[in-house]
Amino acid sequence: MLQEILNDVGIAVFAASGALLGVRKDFDLWGIVTVGALTGVGGGILRDVLLGVTPPSSIQNWPPIVIGAVTSVVVFFFHPTFAQLRRSVLLFDAIGMGVFATSGAAIAIDEHVSAFAATLVGLLTAVGGGILRDVITNDIPLLLQPADLYAVPALLGAGVVAVGGTYTAVPVWFWLVVGTIVATGLRLAGLVFKWRLPTAPTGIRRRDREA
Repeated sequence: MLQEILNDVGIAVFAASGALLGVRKDFDLWGIVTVGALTGVGGGILRDVLLGVTPPSSIQNWPPIVIGAVTSVVVFFFHPTFAQLRRSVLLFDAIGMGVFATSGAAIAIDEHVSAFAATLVGLLTAVGGGILRDVITNDIPLLLQPADLYAVPALLGAGVVAVGGTYTAVPVWFWLVVGTIVATGLRLAGLVFKWRLPTAPTGIRRRDREA
């Protein structure tokens, strides 16, 4: 039950991040709903394809699409309540990333895959919708922006659920909560404190460009 709730929450917050980006790009209502809905269900579709669930539950059943579409419509009408759209997009994206990473890993465990596979499925579930959102709005995906902490928090959150749910007797719902807090908290902390992964030394990059 908790897993289903978290999955629906993940769809809603990812759809909100996609719709907010559509607002910032001056899309019309159809464009905003399209971007929002695709962002909400994109990660789940990728997860189901990887796990061999066909057709993917996000398009086999109506609730995921409806949740994404309704959330996008709400954002369309009430986006002025968000003080700064850019910060709102990043906040919703962080929450959605954490929820999708852990719920994706938990669903993979239910399909009896290994902890390693569940971790990777959780990671790809978390980043799939965001990549789709950024690509169709002509933005550089957050996953690929230089030294940005995005995939690492998702990987850690999914790993918490995969390892805890596979190798301990503690209920999976506990690891879902812990993993979501870890992933979302690390992502937000990285944004607040400007934590970055190392990049290639400047001299090497300059020589590569000149070559």
